[in-house]
Amino acid sequence: MRFGYFANLTNWDHRPYTQILDETREIAVYCDQNHWDSIWLTEHHLNHEGMDACPNPLMMCADLAARTQQIRLGQAANIVTFWNPLRCAEDIAMLDQMSGGRVDVGVGRGVYGREAIHMNVDADLTDQGKNFRLFDETLTIMKKAWTEDAFAHDGEFYQYPAKGFQWQHDMSPPDENMVDLETHQLKKIGVVPKTFQKPHPPLWQVVDGHRSIDWAGRNGLNTIMWIPTVKALKERFQVYQKARSETEDRDVPLGEGISLVRDMFVADSMDEARDKAAEALLTYLRWIAHWRGLGNHMDPGEELPETPGKLDLLTYEFLLPRNLLFGTPDYVSGKIEELRDELNLQHLQVWSNFPCMPQDDVMSSIRKFTEEVMPKFADKRAVAAE
Repeated sequence: MRFGYFANLTNWDHRPYTQILDETREIAVYCDQNHWDSIWLTEHHLNHEGMDACPNPLMMCADLAARTQQIRLGQAANIVTFWNPLRCAEDIAMLDQMSGGRVDVGVGRGVYGREAIHMNVDADLTDQGKNFRLFDETLTIMKKAWTEDAFAHDGEFYQYPAKGFQWQHDMSPPDENMVDLETHQLKKIGVVPKTFQKPHPPLWQVVDGHRSIDWAGRNGLNTIMWIPTVKALKERFQVYQKARSETEDRDVPLGEGISLVRDMFVADSMDEARDKAAEALLTYLRWIAHWRGLGNHMDPGEELPETPGKLDLLTYEFLLPRNLLFGTPDYVSGKIEELRDELNLQHLQVWSNFPCMPQDDVMSSIRKFTEEVMPKFADKRAVAAE
């Protein structure tokens, strides 16, 4: 099993932003020096409240690339519907070159309406169909930019080259592949640099619903999932397995191409894990569940009792057996073994720097996970790496 750290930057208590950066750097350097496979950063915007505080995971990954040697640098995710596709492709290629090919590219469509409508009006989440078409087209252009020396694209949202644009320069030799030699109108454009990894870095889509999971499987993207219970995840894993098997005309093993994010806090006792980290995690989940409710935390077919408030059931006791890696090293190891045995899980990302968490507690938990949990899966990690 491969282990990644999901470093979601939060600043709910409004510390100096330089402190948030330094704490993330400390986590990254420790993980790099202690044989973690990857570290992942998120993209969120306009969050004056401070719950999500990283507007550019590519810039953060570039900073971490300069401070680390081996760990892979992932984004979970770049919200590509907010980006100009050429700019996004260029920036990712630059990062891949700067890091020597250590990039994993996560892509997403966006989940917060306040972000989407202000970052790109075409990404407005009130029109899910249009948002998805924008996502699909943006990703198509990015792949062309990485894999073709020169390309053209004529789509719903973007046209490359711009129609009617003329290019003539004494130091730019005439090339009939790029320019119409009579009218001097551009026929194709090319992005520089290309990615270090060929044909491009691994692509991961953050997914939730069955339709998105099926689409990712049929379009050759790996997937990242987060909250659901083991029983609910099994259905999702099977949807992806079926889609990818049919598309690639082979029997894709359950779990291949899927990374799971789990909330983690390892301590010397179950009570200590709860006392130090439960409220911090619940603070974040209340933010998420305000829109999503509790559906993602439930088993298939499960019905929860009605309560006066929609989040009354969102308690630590409700979550712990469902989807938390909170507790002693033995307890957390047992929960990971369940994920491996039931889902053939091959990639696990864990998150522990929850809102307002003291950095000493975060690092203590990461060290315990590294020293007392990861070694139990060392043989499995070696097999996966081969």
